[in-house]
Amino acid sequence: MRTSSARRSARRPLLAALCTALALSVAPLVPANADPSPASGTVTLTDTPVPGDEHCPYRVHTPPPVDDSEVVAPGKTTPTPLPVPEPPVGGEKLAACGVVADPAAGPVPDKLTSQGWLIADLESGNVIAAKDPHGRFRPASTIKVLLALVALNELDLDAPVKATVNDWSMEGDACGVGPGGQYTVRDIVTGLLVVSGNDCANMLARELGGYDETLAKMNAEAKSLGALDTRAATPSGLDSAGMSTSPYDLAVIFRAAMANDEFRRMIGLKTYEFPGYPARKDVPGDTDHPPYLMGTSNTLLRDGVPGMTILGGKTGFTDDSLKTFVGAAESGGRSIVIVQMFGLNEADNSYHQQAVRMYQYGFAASPSISVGTLDTGRAGDDRAAISRDPASGADSLAIGALPLILIVVAALTGASMIVLWFRRRRRRTGGYRR
Repeated sequence: MRTSSARRSARRPLLAALCTALALSVAPLVPANADPSPASGTVTLTDTPVPGDEHCPYRVHTPPPVDDSEVVAPGKTTPTPLPVPEPPVGGEKLAACGVVADPAAGPVPDKLTSQGWLIADLESGNVIAAKDPHGRFRPASTIKVLLALVALNELDLDAPVKATVNDWSMEGDACGVGPGGQYTVRDIVTGLLVVSGNDCANMLARELGGYDETLAKMNAEAKSLGALDTRAATPSGLDSAGMSTSPYDLAVIFRAAMANDEFRRMIGLKTYEFPGYPARKDVPGDTDHPPYLMGTSNTLLRDGVPGMTILGGKTGFTDDSLKTFVGAAESGGRSIVIVQMFGLNEADNSYHQQAVRMYQYGFAASPSISVGTLDTGRAGDDRAAISRDPASGADSLAIGALPLILIVVAALTGASMIVLWFRRRRRRTGGYRR
C-alpha cells in the first residue's frame, strides 16, 4: 500500500494523540524519582533518588572494598545485588540520597561523617531525619543484632553450648570462649552483644543449624521485617561478598529487637561475668582460664551522656565498612534510635560525639515530626510493586503492578478501536487507496 505525503501528514495528529494517551496510561508504571513537591516548609529533599544514578552511588551496590575480603572462592560467583524496592520502604521521602529533614525540627546536626545515617522515634517509628536512608553499606558487627534476634526467637537461653577450637580461633573481637568451657545460650548471646564476640557468633551459628542455615534464617527474618536492603553474608559481620544493609534497615531491625525483653536487658548491660574454661591440654603450660568481667564496647553506654539514659547499642568496624553504630537512648519518657554508617572519627569530632548530637536533635524535635516511618507492616516480601533488577538494569513487574498493567491493556484496546473507526470512516469516504 502506498500513501501520499498529504495523507501521511493527516495521520500524524492521530498518531500523536494515540502516543500521548498511551504515555499517560503507562506513566504510573515508571518509578517516581522523588516524592511530589510537598507543601512549602514541609520537607527538604536533596539529590535525586534514581537507582544507579551518580547522585545515589550506594543505592544498589555497597562502596568499593579496600581489601580482598570479598573475593569469592574459585568456582563461586559474586552474589547479585538485592533488588531495589520501588516505592521505597518507609515512605517516598526516604528515597532521597541526600539529607531529608523537616525544617520545623531545626538544622540537622553538623559535622556528621557518616555517608548514611538516620534518627527516629523508637516507639512511634517516625523517622525524624536521615541521610541516604536506603543507601547500601556494610554492617560490620551491627548485623549481630539480627543474629541475636534470631537466636532469642529460636533457642533456649538455658541450653548448654560447647565451645570448639574453631570458636576459640575466630578472627576479630572475642568473648574469650575456650574448649571445655561450660556456657549457656544466654552467656553466648550476651557476649555477642556486650563485647561483639565473633567466637560467640560462630557458636550461635552452629546452634542454629550451621553457617548456611543461620544466614538463611537471618535473611528470612530481615525480609519479614521489611528490611529489604539487608543480606547477611556472615553471622558475625565480617566482610564477605554480598553483605549489605542500610541505615533504615538497621533501625527497623534494632527496633524489633528492642521489643524483646531479653535483648533489651542484654544490650543495656555495661558489664557481664563471662564463664572461664579449663587449661587446654594441647597448649603446653596452659593454665585454667577463670571467669572474667567483660565490659561493653559501647562507650556511650559505658560513659553515659548527660540529659539522657543510654538504652544500649551495637558498634561495628571493618576496613571496608568503616565505623557503624545502631543504638537507642531515652529522655523525658521518649526513646530515640539512631544509626550511623560508613563514617569515621575526626580530630575533636569522634563518632561518640556525633552520636550525642544526633540523639539531642531527635529529643528536641516535636513528636509529630515525620519524614517517613519504620513501620513496614512486616510484609517485606510483598511491598515492592516495581523492583529494579540490578543484574539486568531493567524494571521487573510484580503482582502489585497488575492494576497498572490492566490500565495499559485498556488504553491499547481503546487505541485500537479508534484506529479501526478511522479506517472504516476512510473506507466510507474513499480516504485510503490500495
